[in-house]
This record gives sequence, C-alpha cells and structure tokens, in this order.
Amino acid sequence: MDPKSVGDLQALLNQYKQDPTLLRAKQLSFLRDSLESMGDTISGFQRIETFPLRLGKDEGKPPDQATSEESDLEIDEDGVIKPDEDDPQEMGDESIGVTNDMKSNADQKKEEACAALEAGELQKAINLYTEAIKLNPQSSLLYANRASVFVKMQKPNAAIRDCNKAAELHPDGAQAYKWRGKAHMLLGHWEEAAEDLALACIWDYDEDTNTLLKEVQPRALKMIEHHTKYKRKRTLKKIQKIQDTLNWIKNILEEQDKAQREENTWQWMTRIWRRYLDFFMAIMDPRIILAWLDVTWNPDNISKYRDNHKFMKFIGQVD
Repeated sequence: MDPKSVGDLQALLNQYKQDPTLLRAKQLSFLRDSLESMGDTISGFQRIETFPLRLGKDEGKPPDQATSEESDLEIDEDGVIKPDEDDPQEMGDESIGVTNDMKSNADQKKEEACAALEAGELQKAINLYTEAIKLNPQSSLLYANRASVFVKMQKPNAAIRDCNKAAELHPDGAQAYKWRGKAHMLLGHWEEAAEDLALACIWDYDEDTNTLLKEVQPRALKMIEHHTKYKRKRTLKKIQKIQDTLNWIKNILEEQDKAQREENTWQWMTRIWRRYLDFFMAIMDPRIILAWLDVTWNPDNISKYRDNHKFMKFIGQVD
C-alpha cells in the first residue's frame, strides 16, 4: 500500500479519536457505511449514530424547550449570543453566465473587501463581498469570506447561510466548515460546531481551528451523552404508555365480554319464563289442580273436561 495513503488513514483515525462525532459527518458517509458492512465495533460509534446530522438545516430556529427532567444539564455557555434575526442576505444567481471580465471584477471587489475588513469597516466589507458574489456566484470562497465577516459582526445565522452555500458549491472546502463551526459556537450548537471544525481540520489543518475543536469537544460529547440518557428515558416512557393503552383496551374488551355473557343469561331466563308462564299461572288455579287429580285417578274422566280449554292446555304442557 502507498505509504502516503497509510499516513492519510492514520491521520483520519487520529482525528476520530479526538472527536468521535466526526463519523456523523455527511462527507464521511462512505466510511460509516463501510464500517457498518464490516460489523464495526468502534467504541461509541453506535451511540453517535443515534443522532442525525444537522449541517445548518436548523439555522435560525430556537432550540427545543428542555423538559423538567432534562434541566440538570449544565454546559458553559460563555460566549454564546442570541441568534440574529435579520432578513436573509442577497445571494448570487448561479444561472448567469460568468465571463472572464466578471471574474476579474469580482476579484477586484474581493481585494477592496479585504482592505475594508482590515480598516475595521465590516459593513462595507459585506457590501463589497455581496457585489463580488453577484459577479461570480459560483465562487464558494466568496461566500466563505463573507461568512467570516458575518461571524466578526456576531451574525451567526447569516454566516451559516453563506457557509451552507459555500459547502454546496465546494463540499471539500475547509473554509466553509471552519466559519460555520465558529458560527455554531456563537449559537451554542456544540455538536454541530464539533462536526464542522473537525471537517475543516481534515480538509485543511490549521492550529487555530484545531484549538477551537479541542475547546468544543468536551461540550459536544456532554450534549451527546445527555441526549442519549434522556432519549432512552423518553423511549421507555413511550413504551409504558403503549402498554398502558393496551391494558386499558384489554380491560374494556373483558368487561364487554362479561356484559355479553350476563345479557345472554338474562335473555335465556326471560325466554324460559315466557315459555312456562301459562303453566305457572295454571297451577295457581285450584280448579285445575282438582281436575288434574280427578283425571289422574281415572283417565276416563278426561271427557268431563273437554270443554275446559285452560285445563286441556295445561294437560298438553304437562305431557
């Protein structure tokens, strides 16, 4: 095997040891799938896979309200700011045909933006980068550069929008992940920040990004462990609720079955009562009893009672 390839693989494994959340990255899905197919047993891999990757999709959305049982999570939120709520910045039109002159003009605007940034004129730099993007909307670097200014202005949501676009145009560009990682740090999105900063180190390692990654990692891992713990609790609660519902349904069915049996018994008794009502009414008449004794003593005496319909009906029922 090529020694360089071995070295690259070793570097990737070292990066994974520093940040296990790295395997959740969309760009490394091929590695994750390969490990799964080989029965990967890397410690913590299954735990990490429990949570879906969110590469900027939840930008601008407030975090879910923590339940009372999750309020014990304590993470240092130093440096975290409220999300910016400005209207989305202007993006370039990728459908236009970019000429060489347009690229040259875009480069000129980029240089002017850098000069404005050095002079501390952040809004001017934003305006110049926007003009450059409109001239060359297929340049991922221009979006990443404008995102860096938004981070300095503490507008993380705007920075994330630009970084998403930059990553879409150039998935292997380190600058997009670096600045998006910093933007997520401003929002307190520690898991997303760790993912992006780790990817930035892979594509183009630098000490500044690695230092930020080491700062974010403990918070990201704490969030993962916290989510795992309470996700398990919520799952158990859902299972218990389903079991309670099934028991409730079972009890209702048993009560209905019992009521049906009792109703059937009552209906049977009613039919019997109706069937022998005439018989019971007859034996309550003393004349019928005397006639029955007379006929029992001498069966020929039945001729005396031929016209007594009540007695004849009674004799038929007895028989």
